[in-house]
Amino acid sequence: MVEEVLSQNEIDALLSAISSGEMNAEELKQENEEQKVRVYDFKRALRFSKDQIRSLARIHENYARLLTTYFSGELRSYVNISVASVDQIPYEEFIRSIPTMTVLNMFSVQPLEGRILMEVNPNIAYAMLDRQLGGRGSSINKVENLTEIETMLMSQLFEKSRISLSEAWSSIIEFDPVLEEFEVNPQFLQMVSPNETVVIVSLDTTIGETSGMINICIPHIVLEPIIPNLSVHYWMQSNTNKQDSESYAKITQSLQRAEVEAKTFLGETTISIDQLLHLHKDDVIGLNQPIDRPLQLQINDLPKFHVQPGKYKNKMAVQVLEELKRGNEDE
Repeated sequence: MVEEVLSQNEIDALLSAISSGEMNAEELKQENEEQKVRVYDFKRALRFSKDQIRSLARIHENYARLLTTYFSGELRSYVNISVASVDQIPYEEFIRSIPTMTVLNMFSVQPLEGRILMEVNPNIAYAMLDRQLGGRGSSINKVENLTEIETMLMSQLFEKSRISLSEAWSSIIEFDPVLEEFEVNPQFLQMVSPNETVVIVSLDTTIGETSGMINICIPHIVLEPIIPNLSVHYWMQSNTNKQDSESYAKITQSLQRAEVEAKTFLGETTISIDQLLHLHKDDVIGLNQPIDRPLQLQINDLPKFHVQPGKYKNKMAVQVLEELKRGNEDE
């Protein structure tokens, strides 16, 4: 039970009302004891927390940036896409809110169950089509009379956008979206039951001088297996792990390319200046390296391996026998 703490001004006002007779102490007590009831609409069941909705918003903010880049390249025109809102509503309410004839793209998202719906306002869809056909991007709403060529061009444009969708969700789950249906009448699409909760991500879209909305409809059945992954804790942890693994890979790659100096001494000795001055042809200088003992291979002047000399492809070489352990390098 959460107790409400009153400020000093509120306490003074309450005492003044009681003393002046404006409020009866017994009525106040009775009012506080009454159970407060809040109306709950089971048709609008809230199945996602605010934290999870915020995570979905972040994912689709990234998706909006990727779509902006993709459509800008495909249409060679000014494109701006941003997240306008993220809401959870019954599927029936979403169907009633979109035009009776519009552009609908149904994507399967294996290994997740169910399908994701992308609804594109006809004004936006035809502006895209006009740009593809060499026009200025003007919008003519004739969604009811699409030709086969227009249908194919439009479906191919949205089918390629699946790559952006997959990349935007890669921080949460890896899936490969596939465009299964291209439709213009919402009544022909039965994704889920009318009362099923869906998340609607509305993207404010501008193509040239034409503006409209792109709505992404994600049913609860699609998100149910990955709902725990939408928490802030998972989001931060996964991003940290991803950054750590990327940094480790970059450091490892850089170290593998680093060059080191490797050298082996056959032996060494010390002689005096007088001996050096009196050296003659065929004189023999004895080294301190016994012939039956292995040589040392030094890496950057540090002894690292025991080796034995030999030849490899008519070149002088050494064969590694064992690694030298020094002090705390035993681990």
